[in-house]
Parts: sequence; structure tokens; C-alpha cells
Amino acid sequence: MNRIKEIPFFSHLDKNGLKKLNDISTIKKYNSKEILFFEGEEPKHLHVLLDGVVRLYKTNHKGNQIFLHQFLPVSLIAELANFENIPYPATAEFTCRGEVLRVDYKKLEEGFFKNPELSFQIIKSLAGKLKIMSEVVTNEIVLTSEAKIAKFLVENGELFSSLKNTKVASLLNLTPETLSRTLTKFKKQEFIRIDDGLEILKLDDLVEMYAN
Repeated sequence: MNRIKEIPFFSHLDKNGLKKLNDISTIKKYNSKEILFFEGEEPKHLHVLLDGVVRLYKTNHKGNQIFLHQFLPVSLIAELANFENIPYPATAEFTCRGEVLRVDYKKLEEGFFKNPELSFQIIKSLAGKLKIMSEVVTNEIVLTSEAKIAKFLVENGELFSSLKNTKVASLLNLTPETLSRTLTKFKKQEFIRIDDGLEILKLDDLVEMYAN
């Protein structure tokens, strides 16, 4: 019960509320590459990521994975599927070992949704998901491959320095060849320098590629 009280979404609950929530919840551990839920699966639990990293992706008609988002603790995952009573629109996979609080959604809805503070926290989480989906649409439909890479370098420079190019390409839904070719071009244009890590030399030029 103490673990649940530490979760921001539920920290306002009194002792009785925490006990009720504890009675309809379980904490489950997951290994790297283990699936939290599959695209098309019916939602039965509200998932709260407590530890680890979860990758959300869709699979197209060719069987290729299209990366959508990466979740870090503490966050709700795909709660819209619960609220709308629709199948999960994407697959959630752990990229490392982690833990999830699984709450029986029907019992949560029956016993807790009249609580205004909890409802407000959920609305805030949903608003964040709308922002995520807006960014996904922009990245996949509006931006060119060069613009996607420039945006990633500017916004995730430290992450870029810690990941292999194949992983970065996967996050951007690009081929490793496209990423390598574009990075080479950026280096020749002296936009960036990559030695021990990433150094951005011409920030304004990179930002202009995706901001306009």
C-alpha cells in the first residue's frame, strides 16, 4: 500500500481509499523484450509504469514496426483504450527490466471515478497523450527524414550520444543507412561534430530544418 501512495496519481487518497485501491491492484515485474500488451488486445487493467522503459509501436501491413513513443516512470500507459473501451491501438514492449501496477479497470471505474482529484490527474495524463500523438503525426507525415534527424539531435542530444545508430534509426522509423548518410551530410556542412559525443555547431540551422 505504501508503494501505491508514492504514485502521484493516487497520493491524495486517504487510508481507506488506498486500501480499496490496493485490493484491486497487483504489481507485476517484466523482463526486457517482454510484452505488456499487444495491439488489438482488449484492455482489462489500467497500467501504471513504476520502473523501466516501455516502447510503444504499431505494426504495418508489411510487418514493420513503427515506433510511436517511449514511456518512462511514473506514467499511465494507453489509458485511452480503457476509457473508450477499445482494443489497444499499439503494442507495448519493455526495453529493459521493469515493474507495472496493474489496476482492475472496471472496479477502479466503479469505486473511484467520482473522486475529482483522481479524475483531474487522469485528464492531465490524457492531455499529455494528445500532445504525444500530435508529435507523432508531425514527425511521420510532415517532416522529412533530415528534419526528423535534426529535431532529434537538438531535443535529444544526450540520448543520441548514448545510443547506437541502429537504435536511433529505429526510434525515428528510418533505416540505419538513411541516418548514417544524413549525419555524414550534417558533419560536412559543419552543423555537428561527433567525436566522443555529439556537439552541435550550428543550432539555428538545425532548428530551421524542422521548425519552419
